[in-house]
Amino acid sequence: MYQYDHFDQEFVDQRVTQFRDQVRRRLTGELSEDEFKPLRLTNGLYLQLHAYMLRVAIPYGTLSAVQMRMLAHIARRYDRGYGHFTTRQNIQFNWIRLEDAPDALADLASVQMHALQTSGNVIRNTTADQWAGVALDEIEDPRIWCEIIRQWSSLHPEFSFLPRKFKIAVTGSPNDRAAVRVHDIGLRMHKNAAGEIGFEVIVGGGLGRTPLIGKTIAPFLPKQHLLSYLEAIMRVYNQAGRRDNIYKARIKILVHEIGVEEMRRRVELEWEGLRDGRLQLDASVVADIEQRFARPVYEKLPADSAEVALLRFKDKAFGRWMRANVVPHLQPGYAIVNISLKPEGEPPGDASAAQMDAIADLADAHSLGEIRVTHAQNLVLPHVKITDLPAIFARLQHIGLAADNIGQVGDIIACPGLDFCALANARSIPVAQRISRHFADAKLGAEIGDLQIKISGCINACGHHHVGHIGILGVDKHGEEFYQITLGGSAENAASIGTIVGPAVAYEDVVGAVDNIVRTYLDTRNADERFLDTVRRVGISPFKERLYAAA
Repeated sequence: MYQYDHFDQEFVDQRVTQFRDQVRRRLTGELSEDEFKPLRLTNGLYLQLHAYMLRVAIPYGTLSAVQMRMLAHIARRYDRGYGHFTTRQNIQFNWIRLEDAPDALADLASVQMHALQTSGNVIRNTTADQWAGVALDEIEDPRIWCEIIRQWSSLHPEFSFLPRKFKIAVTGSPNDRAAVRVHDIGLRMHKNAAGEIGFEVIVGGGLGRTPLIGKTIAPFLPKQHLLSYLEAIMRVYNQAGRRDNIYKARIKILVHEIGVEEMRRRVELEWEGLRDGRLQLDASVVADIEQRFARPVYEKLPADSAEVALLRFKDKAFGRWMRANVVPHLQPGYAIVNISLKPEGEPPGDASAAQMDAIADLADAHSLGEIRVTHAQNLVLPHVKITDLPAIFARLQHIGLAADNIGQVGDIIACPGLDFCALANARSIPVAQRISRHFADAKLGAEIGDLQIKISGCINACGHHHVGHIGILGVDKHGEEFYQITLGGSAENAASIGTIVGPAVAYEDVVGAVDNIVRTYLDTRNADERFLDTVRRVGISPFKERLYAAA
């Protein structure tokens, strides 16, 4: 994990002091809400339906056990005993009092955490593959580059008032687990014919009101030019992005309107004046950042455990959990453990303070003190000895987080929706809970296989419904909640936007509609064919005909 130095710590401490004074002035009436709004947003504080919401940054999804315990403390001391992990690898607390916000940020700063640039028209928290540094298929650990981007973009004077919010994702694997093609900028590391590692630069992806898949503007960018090229992109966007229309302000609209070739031309022209200047990354600078990541010290272990293999055979629940939640590790004798925050019937992505403390204990005992947050609203223990898997499973059972549904129908992504969000048109959480209960049978989940359901409570698409295998969007029809369904979306390598099946269905009919779609898939698929592959093979017609015939 990245280790703060004196500058890093002083930086977050100073921001807490500044924000404390800003809150004081708001509470005394020296600042109006309109004057205070941009200040609080810069520090991750939103005003939602019922209370202030604090969004805490978890850069590239990496947490220490100490930091997780602090999040548990924040939940207990300043919230209502839980937190909500988001699709941006962050965590949100939904019941923060304004007068408590500076103290909460001070507590976070004491463990090298902050809420800077988790909101507002700035470069947001850079996200990465949740298995970074430990995945078998990885070309290079992307977190070093995410940290370089974090340092470059934090309070960048030129990019503090962009036309709209801006999101960057980085993957170091050929198998995209960071959804790089639906970000404003996506970076995919790969090797060229000479064996050199560089970046494919993808620009103009995004969801929301106008969902678009990003376009490649640089097939191979040498590492030393990363920051200068990013700066060139940001300058073009800052100058040409729409500021007169919030719905057309994202870079995806600029790329769509001028075309990818013109976007490339403008970026390359801007880059000519930057590429050999102060932003060129010297190898020693990159090495310094890399050295500030505390690398795990692994034991030399046998690649397999006969005892665990036998238990996997004898204990069916443990075997199902192993198949769904545990993946191979690059280090022999170790495994990556994915912890589902989607227990049957519970709000997706939520964790109680007690659960966060227990996961921190598990990380200390079994994962070299490290935890990851995924953009699918789950957690990961990235450094687990294979021999420790039974103990971890038993502890997860005890705290209610042993659901064996990673990547399956119960592993639903959902935004907070109308239960919390002032922008939402409809509820997301109750829909997710009802679908989760309906498909709770473990055998059915295993039979259905890889199926991603994603739910958003409004067109802003915080639940990423556009790229769900089944996407569900809440809409308001004359004061009643209805849900539009899309099929065939994906944020993976062959990224795609889902196709609308037909008219929206009423709240009480959503679960039945999803069940109908799943049953159609089971009747239509070829042997071992995933849901997404079936939809791409046959189109939406069989699903549409059966869905609306049943209605």
